[in-house]
Amino acid sequence: MARALINVPAKAKRGEIVEVKVLISHPMETGFRMGPDGKFIQREILKSFACTYDGEAVFSADLHPAMSANPFFAFNMVASQSGVVTFSWTDDKDQTQVQTAKIDVE
Repeated sequence: MARALINVPAKAKRGEIVEVKVLISHPMETGFRMGPDGKFIQREILKSFACTYDGEAVFSADLHPAMSANPFFAFNMVASQSGVVTFSWTDDKDQTQVQTAKIDVE
């Protein structure tokens, strides 16, 4: 499945607004292009992306075939307490991948 580069600050002050960045390495093939053999390349896209912070939804997006390859997400969240930030994405074969990052709040 897809590989992701995730950037979440390791430490933050309570109440600080922090920026989260996620780059998912994925071809996002629409299924409308033809390959060198003249046949359509099989569709392979991510359908959804979500981020939770200690179980509470922070950010989510539904993705469509017009989305570019290697989708990049950047958003802000308030660091309220130390905890785990969970990222999950699902492809059109309903396979879900999950990665986590920890943030320490002082």
